[in-house]
Amino acid sequence: MIERKYRWVRIAQQVDELNLNENQLTEIDIEGRKFCVAKTRVGLQACAAKCPHAGGEMALGKLDSKENIVCPVHGYIFNLRNGRDTAGEGYFLKIYPVKQAENGLFIGIDERILQE
Repeated sequence: MIERKYRWVRIAQQVDELNLNENQLTEIDIEGRKFCVAKTRVGLQACAAKCPHAGGEMALGKLDSKENIVCPVHGYIFNLRNGRDTAGEGYFLKIYPVKQAENGLFIGIDERILQE
């Protein structure tokens, strides 16, 4: 198994600086790549900006009662902890680690992705 090396990119100093919509989702751009950030009861979680099924913008979706993210196009539901679609159809939404530190909120992006 390949060990991932993350580059931690600051996205805000604090949560209220994020432009979260009424569904507690936002899309951010990091070096030309888009990511979706969700505010959940357990904190911030990040995933790919586009649904792997049909490319729907995840930030335009919503969180369900279990805090899974729901795609706005066809309603595919993804677990924000592991990226798996809850229907078991084999779709996988890329998940990114998020951490909070004294100097802000950060998303961990695999260095290989940023080099592409």
